[in-house]
Parts: sequence; C-alpha cells; structure tokens
Amino acid sequence: MSAGPLASKRILVAKPGLDGHDAGAKIIAIALRDAGADVIYTGLRKTPEYISKVAVDEDVDAVGLSILSGSHNELVAATMEALRAAGATDTKVFVEARYPRAITKRCARKASPQSSPRICPSTR
Repeated sequence: MSAGPLASKRILVAKPGLDGHDAGAKIIAIALRDAGADVIYTGLRKTPEYISKVAVDEDVDAVGLSILSGSHNELVAATMEALRAAGATDTKVFVEARYPRAITKRCARKASPQSSPRICPSTR
C-alpha cells in the first residue's frame, strides 16, 4: 500500500444487484488505491448480505457501492440493514449511482444541514 491521504484506510468496493456494468467501480477502486487505500473489490452481482459479510471479515473502514441499474434505493437500504445486522454500524458507506434528474432535484429541495442522511446524490 502506498502513502497518500487514504494510506490507513481499507475500503470495499462492491456491485450489488444484477447490474453488469463495472467500469465505474473499477475506476473508483483504482483512484482509491492510487490515494493509498487498501481496496477490496467484490466483483459483479453481489448480495447486500455478501457485501456486509466481506466488509466485516475484512474489517473495512468504508464500503463503496456502484449501482447503475436504477435500484439504488432498495440496494443501499438493504446493504445498510445488512451492515447494521452484522454489527458494522461505524462503517461508512458511499454510493456511485445513476440518479434521474427528478430525484436529484427532490433531494436538493429536502437537504438541509439539520436533515438526516438520505440516499441522495451530493447537491454540492
């Protein structure tokens, strides 16, 4: 593992669901590796339960989900629940997904500094 801003971090990159497009996940994994992180990539079509098991077994600091199938709401919620059930409540989760413009606008209207975390893209 090389030195960099993420040198002490272990990050799991996963492709939940039936989506078969993994170029984005691989690009993110490479960028994280280049920033110094120890990256574990699960490959395609993994269940939320499998992802949470790997996250716990590998003692990762964060899980990155790449979802282009449009089922991001369900898959993120299921993965978060599986992580909670496995006791990984302090594991950070980030998502790469294709969000329709209507969802982005709706989330931007609801976002506030006091709001709880939402399954929404960054509005910055």
